[in-house]
Amino acid sequence: VQLQAFGGGLVQAGGFLRLSCAASGRTFSFYRLGWFRQAPGKEREFVAAIPWSGGRIYYEDSVKGRFTISRDNAKNIVYLQMNSLKPEDTAVYYCAAGRIYSLDYNVARSYEYWGQGILVTVSS
Repeated sequence: VQLQAFGGGLVQAGGFLRLSCAASGRTFSFYRLGWFRQAPGKEREFVAAIPWSGGRIYYEDSVKGRFTISRDNAKNIVYLQMNSLKPEDTAVYYCAAGRIYSLDYNVARSYEYWGQGILVTVSS
């Protein structure tokens, strides 16, 4: 399984970006896809998660109402639409995939596969 993330960059506060994560390999074995982020000097934190085959979607509180996670199963892509971006959203963003059901949707260890990080910088 490989995850390849795209779409990072520099944007002004209030702007938007869409991150994409293309999955290849045994994607049919996925249970859940997620996005995490890590800001400089901080630990990696959960952003959003979506089941591969339908179900409840989860967001970290600070991104609710601004970010939307979605997937295109036919293309094996998961998206993170980020609107109303704030400087505090600046971080390296990672997509991740987990094969096994877990209540711990917001914990990194619940995901076995990770894409390379992509940098999102929001200027004030």
